[in-house]
Amino acid sequence: MSTVLTSDWQALADLALAGTCLSREQARAVLQAPDTELLNQLAAAYRVRYHYWGNRVRLHYLLNAQSGLCSEDCHYCSQSRISTAEIEKYPLLSQEKILAAAERAAQLKAGTFCMVISGRSPTEKVFEQVLAAIAAIKERYPLKICACLGLLTAEQTARLAAAGVDRVNHNLNTSANFHGNICTTHTFGDRDQTLANIQAAGITTCSGGILGMGESDDDVIDLALALRQRQVTSVPVNFLIPIPGTPLGEQHTLNPRHCLRILVLFRLLLPQQEIRIAGGREVHLRSLQPLGLYAANSIFVGDYLTTPGQAPHQDWQMIADAGFVLEDAEGRPLPP
Repeated sequence: MSTVLTSDWQALADLALAGTCLSREQARAVLQAPDTELLNQLAAAYRVRYHYWGNRVRLHYLLNAQSGLCSEDCHYCSQSRISTAEIEKYPLLSQEKILAAAERAAQLKAGTFCMVISGRSPTEKVFEQVLAAIAAIKERYPLKICACLGLLTAEQTARLAAAGVDRVNHNLNTSANFHGNICTTHTFGDRDQTLANIQAAGITTCSGGILGMGESDDDVIDLALALRQRQVTSVPVNFLIPIPGTPLGEQHTLNPRHCLRILVLFRLLLPQQEIRIAGGREVHLRSLQPLGLYAANSIFVGDYLTTPGQAPHQDWQMIADAGFVLEDAEGRPLPP
């Protein structure tokens, strides 16, 4: 059992604000604290969140621009080659459909349009089509563009930078130690090298993980520390949605309070980063979703890759009811 006292959560916030990394013992204490400490933990996390992000919430919109047809064996993913989940599978969407999705993102008050394609890495033909779509979106909509295209070479990230992409997503997903339990067709090092290539090209990085896959508390801590060491800009925190037909389809280890403690830990270890409550928000936080915003400062609006999300008007209402305000792509408050 943790030996950290109630008053110590604010001491951990002090460390985070001073730029000091929590010790492993302190990080474990956050994850292992009793439920009676949760509101005190959230108050400490909110001090850090408010210091860097005020009371603003940023919205992201996700487009699954190419679905299924993936050669990788990621155990959590309904699009992998070993999945038997019944999902829609299709090649890269036409530019017309991608532009329609970007327009929808703008209508939903999203600041960032996240374009995702399935597969290990894009073919040259697909990559050129993605670059063309990025250019077309940039001409028409005041959106930041985040591309999630799989493993990328230094040459590919340089081309993305030249095309004007604002950010590239590539999740580390879990700790280096646990990675082999969820994927065997590529390594943790492969993922980290893609992040290095993105940063070398001068593009800001979006990288996070999926929690609830059977990892230990130390794996959660190691993931957060790896993201801190890599100095990523944006951190999506996904909570596993157990999808029937995937190897993790029967994995049920999360509850709303533990999800909130994970968000608190990520805020304390990654104080300046944009932290996004991503996939699984509605499934695992349920009625406690608004509390997540006291640690995180962004969410996805709309649906996810192959699973539905909460209705946009419910997200807007949730944000307003909790006293937060939406911001645009430049961080400016949006009118109510």
